[in-house]
Amino acid sequence: MNLVFFTGAGVSAESGLRTFRDSDGLWEEYRIEDVATPQAFAQDPALVLHFYNLRREQVLKAEPNQAHRAIAELENHLDASGNKRFTVEVVTQNIDDLHERAGSTRVLHLHGEIRKARSTQDPRLVTPINGPHLNLGHRCALGSQLRPHIVWFGEDVPLLSAAAAIVERADILVVVGTSLLVYPAAGLVHHAPVHCPIHGGPGNRGHGFEAHDPLNEKASLGVPKLADQSIVEYGQ
Repeated sequence: MNLVFFTGAGVSAESGLRTFRDSDGLWEEYRIEDVATPQAFAQDPALVLHFYNLRREQVLKAEPNQAHRAIAELENHLDASGNKRFTVEVVTQNIDDLHERAGSTRVLHLHGEIRKARSTQDPRLVTPINGPHLNLGHRCALGSQLRPHIVWFGEDVPLLSAAAAIVERADILVVVGTSLLVYPAAGLVHHAPVHCPIHGGPGNRGHGFEAHDPLNEKASLGVPKLADQSIVEYGQ
């Protein structure tokens, strides 16, 4: 059985990571156009790198919460015969690595990964960032400055088609922690098969989306309950 989780900032927020849409979020101190666009990086790369260094420091201090752990536990669940019952895939709008640190192994980061950098000359050259900081002078193998491996506002989302393919093969789709207001990512729910049950969290209010079975609790409470329910119904 293919379980697909589509997760957003609300899941990471429960681990203490602020979101730019929060009234008290870190982004409130900066204008988006000053720190999260290609133009901003071209005009003031030091400011952009500093901003993401602050965010990376937050990520490194954060820990996976019960929602992250419940998703990972579903992936590792064994039935009575000792076989894995579920194929669990995560499509996330989050740029942190909390899903991976919880134990999930099939995670697609739609908007990039804050703990990675890529070449400004060749976007195929992606490298892990060891530690919290990426600074001016940190260069790729070609000698070009490295930039955060993030999809900035105004840039294409290169993994959008791959994410749609994951949703298309879902037997159950769980949408949690996202308002479904930001396109093109919000349109992914429309790729779910016609008869696929969709569980949607309370933050989901995007145009044209109606969950078959809404989750009326925050992610750290609702996702573990859904995981337990899935094991009882399908994982024996």
